[in-house]
Amino acid sequence: MPGFEFFGAEERKEVNDVLETGILMRYGFDGPRKGIWKAKELETAITQTFGCKYAQLTSSGTAALTTAMVALGIGAGDEIIMPSFTFVASFEAVLSVGAIPVLVEVDETLTLAPDAVRKAITPKTKCVMPVHMCGSMADLDALAAICKEHHLILLEDACQSIGGTYKGKALGTIGHAGTFSFDFVKMITCAEGGVVMTNDKEVYTNSDGYTDHGHDHLGVDRGADLHPFIGYNYRISELHAAVGLAQIRKLDTFLAIQKKNNHSLRSYLEQIPEITFRVVPEGGVDSCSFLSWFLPTAEATQAVVAAMKETGILAGNFYWFANNWHYISKWDHLKKATTLSRISAEQEAALLKLQTTQFPASDAIISRCISTAISLVWTEEQIKEKGEKMVACIKKVLGK
Repeated sequence: MPGFEFFGAEERKEVNDVLETGILMRYGFDGPRKGIWKAKELETAITQTFGCKYAQLTSSGTAALTTAMVALGIGAGDEIIMPSFTFVASFEAVLSVGAIPVLVEVDETLTLAPDAVRKAITPKTKCVMPVHMCGSMADLDALAAICKEHHLILLEDACQSIGGTYKGKALGTIGHAGTFSFDFVKMITCAEGGVVMTNDKEVYTNSDGYTDHGHDHLGVDRGADLHPFIGYNYRISELHAAVGLAQIRKLDTFLAIQKKNNHSLRSYLEQIPEITFRVVPEGGVDSCSFLSWFLPTAEATQAVVAAMKETGILAGNFYWFANNWHYISKWDHLKKATTLSRISAEQEAALLKLQTTQFPASDAIISRCISTAISLVWTEEQIKEKGEKMVACIKKVLGK
């Protein structure tokens, strides 16, 4: 991980196609663009690669989440159940549509614990949003069953799991809708970008219009479009789509290298009996973008992190429990409802309540977890060196 490590002639060729026409916008200017439609090509490639009926590109993964929520009819006062371990964009999108993030415990899949989801359902619950963190997935059968029983929407935030599958289906294509991020450090990069994927034509039509000021895109030209509803500008540019088009053609190569490097590094950590690894649900295939592993206690984990920092090998190893972007314990701006403009009283009350909400199960898991990012450009010698240094550091802390 990620695709920017293999940026080369293919990406430059696709970008130059756009630059030669001078038409950088994805819509309109049919004549001058000379048949160059990179965003359309990438959307088609996404449907073919991941097996969904429809794909709508956006300017970012956050925009994709926001668009998906609106397209699914989620709005003011609706509760969305989501994990306490995610990226801040997940709750940012929830708040942006007027909905209320309801954070619940995670299990050793590193995402939603089904029992915690069931306990959090109220009459206001509209959606369950698993976030497939660090390349792998939630127990989607269990979550789908809960959603079916309670008539809830299942929205997959698959932004960190491009290439992962569950029972033969690509992550992001299993719920009512799913999203990917194509930012600079994702498996496929557009530099900035995202996509809403769905098998529901109405959700797609809503996404298509919402990302472009409500245009229905049914006119003979852009000026003839009607506006069935209010939308916003979440469009991707042709330049960004061009980069993604080259990247998606390399996905199988990326995944093969990533899997190999992940398994090679894991073989070193498996030498230490005290280390366990994140749970991948039965039928799931991890994209292998991270190797996520657990030590027996929070104290041991923190000591290993400190030791790796001291010996200069911490880079690429993420201790999420102390990370400002990914875990509830550090989201003070969320818990204090710190915003630049007013939010609804209902949203504010829900956020302030998080100041006293405890997540003991999540704390017990995330405080023992380290995730190692997997590089596509590691050599065998580099993996050996990295693995041996990590093992030596861990053994020293554990007194072995």
